[in-house]
Amino acid sequence: MLRRRRSSVVHAVLFFAAVALLESLAAQPWPKCGNGGTFTAGSTYETNLKNLALILRTNASSGSSPTLFASGALGSAPDTVYGLLLCRGDLSSSDCAGCGTNVSRDAVAGPTCNRTKDAILVYNECYAQFSDKGDFLAATDNSGEYSALQSGTNISSTDVAGYDRAVTELLNATVQYAVENSTRLFATGQRVGTDPGFRNIYSMAQCSPDLSPGQCRSCLDGLVDQWWKGFLFPRNGEGARVSGPRCSLRSELGPGPFYTGRPMVLLPVKADGLTPAPDVVPAITGGKNNSASKILVITLPTVTVAIVAAISLCIWNVRKKRRLAKADSRPDRTEDFESVKSALLSLTSLQVATDNFHKSKKIGEGGFGEVYKVDVMEKD
Repeated sequence: MLRRRRSSVVHAVLFFAAVALLESLAAQPWPKCGNGGTFTAGSTYETNLKNLALILRTNASSGSSPTLFASGALGSAPDTVYGLLLCRGDLSSSDCAGCGTNVSRDAVAGPTCNRTKDAILVYNECYAQFSDKGDFLAATDNSGEYSALQSGTNISSTDVAGYDRAVTELLNATVQYAVENSTRLFATGQRVGTDPGFRNIYSMAQCSPDLSPGQCRSCLDGLVDQWWKGFLFPRNGEGARVSGPRCSLRSELGPGPFYTGRPMVLLPVKADGLTPAPDVVPAITGGKNNSASKILVITLPTVTVAIVAAISLCIWNVRKKRRLAKADSRPDRTEDFESVKSALLSLTSLQVATDNFHKSKKIGEGGFGEVYKVDVMEKD
């Protein structure tokens, strides 16, 4: 009976977890509908919208678009449709295509904006925007951003101020990495803390790749500045995100990341506080995002070489002093060599001195051969 009850409880938990997951998936997309005009079913505008959504899906997910981004316009006035599609920077091309398929469906037939021409569709995997006006394609600001996405739950820790600092630190580090080290202007992050109430915080920062690094920095810095103020996110909320046509930012507390792969930025902290440890390790990615890794790869060998060089110099100085001391205690080798050199005779002189090695001059034999008596005349 006990086993049956436990089994029933487990099944109930799994059931409600599955329902919650389905509800979460069903909630996508999160739409933001404008106040502009609407289009009717079967109209030229709807046809252009449908075709543009498919074109953006293809262009963003093709191998020729490593940035997972596409924008453009289709049709002539008054039925011109403008749009953009930006997939999350850690997705594969196939996953980006999958999100693009959802966009093409929801933008036309979905009940998201009731056929409003100005529509923003936010998914976990991508961001899409369509309008009958193309101003947002040329703008570098983040007008039209969607900031109403929150987790709805709060952290268990009572150190709300510490949590706020931790989130802000991580967001700033993630923004810096996205701007300076990524060809996609994209970065993911993780902060490993000591407070069990917010041990692992995950983050993401992304800009549309048609922005310059400076424009991306300005856009993302604006989101960080408004994170707790302008967006009015709860300071103890487990997660929140802001999605826009030019930049997006997200943080979330959880047992695992909401992105794929290893974090590009990892912030470990000391056991006694929230300050990042000196050995902050940015993960390595392709393209320009190797700058932070180059700092580590270059700095560590340089320090090692400097230490080895200093030790070697000390050893060399000690050995040099010892050699000099020994040299002072030995006789002058130059004089010895000169005396030996002066005692050397040519073959002709030896022949004369020994009567051409005559037997009468032979006095015996040694280990190196016959020994002759030689009379050498010293020079004046």
